[in-house]
Amino acid sequence: MKIVLFSTKPYDKIWFEPLAGEYGMEVKFLEPKLDEDTVFMANGSELVCAFVNDVLNEAVLAELKKLNIKGVLMRCAGYNNVDLKAAAKYDIPVLHVPGYSPEAVAEFAMGLCLTVNRHIHKAYARTRDFNMNINGLMGRDMSNKTAGIIGTGRIGQAMIRICKGFGMRVIAYDVYPNKNLDVEYVDLDTLFSKSDMISLHCPLTPDTHYIIDEHALSLMPNGVFIVNTSRGPLIKTSALIEALTVPGKIGGVGLDVYEEEGDLFYEDHSNEIMEDAQLARLTSFPNVIITSHQGYFTREAMQAIAIETMENAYAIEHGTELKNQVK
Repeated sequence: MKIVLFSTKPYDKIWFEPLAGEYGMEVKFLEPKLDEDTVFMANGSELVCAFVNDVLNEAVLAELKKLNIKGVLMRCAGYNNVDLKAAAKYDIPVLHVPGYSPEAVAEFAMGLCLTVNRHIHKAYARTRDFNMNINGLMGRDMSNKTAGIIGTGRIGQAMIRICKGFGMRVIAYDVYPNKNLDVEYVDLDTLFSKSDMISLHCPLTPDTHYIIDEHALSLMPNGVFIVNTSRGPLIKTSALIEALTVPGKIGGVGLDVYEEEGDLFYEDHSNEIMEDAQLARLTSFPNVIITSHQGYFTREAMQAIAIETMENAYAIEHGTELKNQVK
């Protein structure tokens, strides 16, 4: 089968090129993201492989149907950028990679929290200039603090294990609580009001859109740390910015995702004027760290993503069970 990968970077080729030969498939790498203007580039292929910021709305899926595309392979866990109703309408199966490396994202989430809490980024910048003054770099112990985990799937569970390893009390919220998980489930308002650190590990759905908004922020204790490595629109950016302007309200924020990241992340904009006013405002706060959606980015995770994606392609080609199909 012929697979076309949109939104590709050099590191995608490292893993997909050798696997293509092993699976007897032909892979084409395209740098542009998939949307209504680039969908024609899928012509001649049988499968489309997309990433987190590609656009798979009804118009794109309708065109993929005309091009006789047999399936969409998401090389990520999330699929909020796919119109699943349209995919079903045009009989295009959508497969994702649900569990490539939960530890990669959870470890990065805790890394963001530790960095913003202990001002590691500031200390690095100082010592590069041989400024060994530690004034202003005081943080807080994580031990004996309360971690609020929203979403207890594989990544959330990995984060729970990490927090417990730090000696933290852990409370959690999930629409579908896991009865076999050794954690105290609470409602959202309780989690917001009792947590010293809140980490988001849930998918983006209509119910979780802006799960952190003005109301949620108003319930949080002063000095709270907020970490988001899931999807940007889980947090209402305007409300977060407003809370950050209140002295002492927010201890620190670690964002690996952003509400309007689609045309920004994974690209070099260092020589451009940042037109996104909210993103520019966020970067101005000394207690905010923003990274470019790299929480998943480890060798182990990239290898697992490539293998599982090719396994999904193999299943479509040979008509076997589509175990990772999103329905």
